[in-house]
Amino acid sequence: MSATDTETMELEFSRTDFPDDFVFGTATSSYQIEGSRFGGCGTSHWDTFAATPGNTVRGEDGATACDHYHRWESDLDLVRDAGFDCYRFSTSWSRVLPEGRGAPNAEGLDFYDRLVDGMLARGLKPFATLYHWDLPAPLADLGGWRNRDIAGWFADYAEVVMKRIGDRVATAATVNEPWCVAWLSHFMGEHAPGLRDIRATARAMHHVLLAHGRATQAMRALGMGSLGLVTNFEYAAPADDSEAAKKAARLYDGIYNRWFLGGVFDGAYPEDVLEGLGPHMPEGFENDFDIIGTPVDWLGINYYTRKLIAPDGSGQFPALREIEGPLPKTQMNWEIYPEGLHHFITWVHDTYTKGLPIYVTENGMASPDQVLNGKVADPSRIDFLNRHLGAVRRAMAGGAPVKGYIVWSLLDNYEWALGYEKRFGLVHVDFETLERTPKASWHALGRALRR
Repeated sequence: MSATDTETMELEFSRTDFPDDFVFGTATSSYQIEGSRFGGCGTSHWDTFAATPGNTVRGEDGATACDHYHRWESDLDLVRDAGFDCYRFSTSWSRVLPEGRGAPNAEGLDFYDRLVDGMLARGLKPFATLYHWDLPAPLADLGGWRNRDIAGWFADYAEVVMKRIGDRVATAATVNEPWCVAWLSHFMGEHAPGLRDIRATARAMHHVLLAHGRATQAMRALGMGSLGLVTNFEYAAPADDSEAAKKAARLYDGIYNRWFLGGVFDGAYPEDVLEGLGPHMPEGFENDFDIIGTPVDWLGINYYTRKLIAPDGSGQFPALREIEGPLPKTQMNWEIYPEGLHHFITWVHDTYTKGLPIYVTENGMASPDQVLNGKVADPSRIDFLNRHLGAVRRAMAGGAPVKGYIVWSLLDNYEWALGYEKRFGLVHVDFETLERTPKASWHALGRALRR
C-alpha cells in the first residue's frame, strides 16, 4: 500500500448508518493535555509520582503536556472541523481546588467556563468528567482513596465545579475508570499513588464508588440531569481450556468488570472477588450500597483490548497472570479484539443497565505515528475504527441502546507512566514545538461524518 493509499483510506460508515440522535465525539483528560504548571493549578499526586525516580518513562510528567491550557481554542477548532458532535473533557480537581478542599482557584474555574462556552460556540456538546486521576496532593497526604472522607471531599468538589458549568454541560460523569483509580494504582502500583497493598486496594475499590454516589447526589441537588459513570472493561479469556485458567479468567473479569457494575446496579460486590478482598474491606461497607446505587442516567463504556489469563500458581489472591495473545497488537502491546466491545455492550445492557442509554466513551489505539512531508498516515487506526464501529452497529442491531461513540483521543498526549511515547491521538503533537498535525484518521472521520 502506497503513502497516497493510506492518506485516502476511508471509514466504512456515514452518519446515515446511525440514528439521528447518535453522537460522535472525541475525548481528552485534563492532566494529559492541559499543563499542570499553568493557571494556578495545584500539585496532584501525579506530579509527585512522576517526580519519583523510576515511576515514569524518562521521569516525564504533565507539567506542560500539550499546553491545552493556552491552546484550547485551536484544539476545539480541530474537534469542530472533524465534524464531531461532542467533546468529552475532564476537569482537574487540582486546578479547581489546589488544596483539594477550601477556597477555589478562580483561574481554574474561569478556564473551564471559557472551555465550555468555546464548545457551545462551535456547536459541540460538552461531555464533562469530574475525575480523571489527578488527585490533589494535600488529599493524597490524608490517605487519598483509602480515606472514607474522600467521598465527601469529592461531592464538595463536584458541587463547586457544577455550580459554575453544570447549567451548560450536556452530560456529566463522576469518575473515569474506577478500576484504574483503585486496582491499577493501589494493587499493581503502576499509577499514582503507586501502592501495592491489598488493604489500600480494598478501601479504594469501595471508596471510589462511594464517592461516585455522593457526587451524583450533589449534582442532582443542583438540578442536573444526564449523569453517568464511566467504567473500563477488558475481555478476560482463559489462556487454555483448563478449569484453572477458566477460574482465573472469571476472577479477572470479577475484579475488572463485575465489581463496579455490581456495586452500582446490584447493590452487591461479586462473591469471588470478596473471597480475596473481604478481609480487608472497610467495616460496614455493606451499608453504603444505597449511596453507591444512586440512580444514573447512562453508563459509559471504555474498551480497548482483551487479555488471556492463566493461574500463576502462587496461591496468593488473585493468583493469576496475563499470557501474551496471538492477535495483532497496538503500540501498547494490547491485542485488537473488536468482538470484546460487542460483548460488553450487549452484556452490560442485558445484565445491568437494562435499557439505560450506553455511550462508548473511549475507544482507540496507540500507534507510532510520524509526520512525513507534512502528513501523518495511520492506516492501522482507520482499520481499528472501522472494526470497532462495526461491533457497535452489531450491538445496536441486537437492541442495545447505544447513543454515542467517542474516540480516544483528540491529541497525542501524556500517557501517564509511559510518558510521551504512546500516541493515541487523531492529531499528532510534536512535543518539542507542540505543533498539531491532523492524521489521516482525523481526515477520514471528517469525510465519514460529512457524508
